[in-house]
Amino acid sequence: MAEQTAPRATANRSTTPVSEGFRSYISTNWAERDEADAAPLEVASFAADRRARISAMYPGKRLVLPAGPAKPRSNDDDYPYRAHSAFAHLTGWGADTVPGSVLVLDPVDGGHEATLFFREPAGRDTDEFYANPEVGEFWTGRRPSPSEVASSLGLRTRGLTLLGDLLEHADADTLVVREADPALTARLDEVRGRHHETDVAGADTLEAQDAQLLRDLSEMRLVKDAWEVQQMRLAVDVTKLGFDDVIADRDEIMAHPRGERLVEGTFNRRARAEGNATGYSTIAASGEHACILHWTRNDGPVAAGDLILIDAGIELDSYYTADITRTLPVSGRFTDVQRKVYEAVLEAADAAFAIVKPGIRFREVHAEAMKVIAAKTAEWGLLPVTAEESLEPEHQYHRRYMVHGTSHHLGLDVHDCAQARRELYTDGVLEAGMVFTIEPGLYFQPDDLTVPEEFRGIGVRIEDDIVVTEDGALNLSAGIPRTVADVEAWLAR
Repeated sequence: MAEQTAPRATANRSTTPVSEGFRSYISTNWAERDEADAAPLEVASFAADRRARISAMYPGKRLVLPAGPAKPRSNDDDYPYRAHSAFAHLTGWGADTVPGSVLVLDPVDGGHEATLFFREPAGRDTDEFYANPEVGEFWTGRRPSPSEVASSLGLRTRGLTLLGDLLEHADADTLVVREADPALTARLDEVRGRHHETDVAGADTLEAQDAQLLRDLSEMRLVKDAWEVQQMRLAVDVTKLGFDDVIADRDEIMAHPRGERLVEGTFNRRARAEGNATGYSTIAASGEHACILHWTRNDGPVAAGDLILIDAGIELDSYYTADITRTLPVSGRFTDVQRKVYEAVLEAADAAFAIVKPGIRFREVHAEAMKVIAAKTAEWGLLPVTAEESLEPEHQYHRRYMVHGTSHHLGLDVHDCAQARRELYTDGVLEAGMVFTIEPGLYFQPDDLTVPEEFRGIGVRIEDDIVVTEDGALNLSAGIPRTVADVEAWLAR
């Protein structure tokens, strides 16, 4: 990696020439660039509709939605940049977002006027393009021009330097997505505080209003539009390729002492080839590790005779992600006890899917899966009571073997719409266009004395991505093998 120069305080080791002769030489003899307008993106009209919806909810309020800054990972390196999901949802800008950009919705008669502030390309008459390692073109690549962004997203654009004047005129009717850019939020709080002489009470009021904005933006995403559903389909399709790659590399994976890392690497390669990245940290959990719900260290072997639980999803350049889990027999065929556990989980998943349709409560999906989990664990003699008794709220003994929920919403975030109110999420009524997971599992810890020895160390989860339709539901990931016979045939190929 090339050595960075200032402005990072920890990287003040510049060797970039600073003589006037060098500055004059590097700023001349550059070819003119074509600044032709970009074609409008398909998402632009959908993003405009989303902005209109939030505008109608906040008449007379100025709404500030930052993409957020880059986040340092270590001294001279940032984490891969990802804009805040609320910003991406309302602009349609995903992986191409310029860090630090801000969408502002200014109130006007009849709604809001949207302006996207972002850092424009630096001219060759400045030293930014070669001397600034955080945003300089020599370091991070070319930034789009205002006209290119305006044409592709259908938004008015202005330079980021002009945002300061607007923020200085913020008042109590200015709201911000607080978590997206802490420095910008602190600046706004200071300015807005001048309009709240009561200090603490005023600050509490502003924070409560900001929190409501974030909640409303989150709840807007509960029902996906047609473009979003299309993105979810594409994300699932390319995620299938990632699982195919892992199976194709099985011999090499099994030969390595840290085969789980090879699973992760193989899947991540496909994610970078087909999309932006993985939608979350890949879980490659072989053997006993499959009993650890969020095993992401992925430093164990992948041994013959074991099951490997792979929970992985590819995030597209639009930021929409899949979230798929498959549990595979490493040797190609399930043992009798592995098959018994797997088919129980599959039965729970199918039972939950069978009831999905508009009008039911989201929590009913989980309840339906739990009926099967309770019945199976009772049938195997693992519970101190009957399945019916275990399902009663005061018991729930079967949850020892599946402590997580069955479903979560999915979209721009792997756990999408997380700020939505309980009455619209867990207790919400399903509507066509909602996308969520169904992912029951059974996990028998290696030291769990309540289960027979042959069950210990077996962990199984099956996770699919579901979209609610007008009269039922569609399993977007049905094409990724999930029955015992289909999984074994998949591995045999």
